[in-house]
Amino acid sequence: QVQLVESGGGLVQAGGSLRLSCAASGRTFSNYAMGWFRQAPGKEREFVATISASGGNTYSEGRFTISRDNAKNTVYLQMNSLKPEDTAVYYCAARKYRSTSSVWFEYDSWGQGTQVTVSS
Repeated sequence: QVQLVESGGGLVQAGGSLRLSCAASGRTFSNYAMGWFRQAPGKEREFVATISASGGNTYSEGRFTISRDNAKNTVYLQMNSLKPEDTAVYYCAARKYRSTSSVWFEYDSWGQGTQVTVSS
């Protein structure tokens, strides 16, 4: 199983940007597709972005961009033009297949999450 640790969350004003990082350890990172999800209080977990194991295929929602550096065992989420409704705990996840997925239960390993708060 892959161990994941997110970082980079915090408080930002509306219109601002943040870049989240997720450091992986324990298995061969480059064999895993990765994803970002978020969950706001009282709401269901929501898909944000996904990237294939090679990094060649990505899919993300709106203002967010996912990328990875397999040499550093790290996946990133660049978030631009943030809005108050983007406030949530953001989770990094790994799936033991090379292809992307936007479905949370297709992921095998999860980080502890990092809080993102966007003020108006």
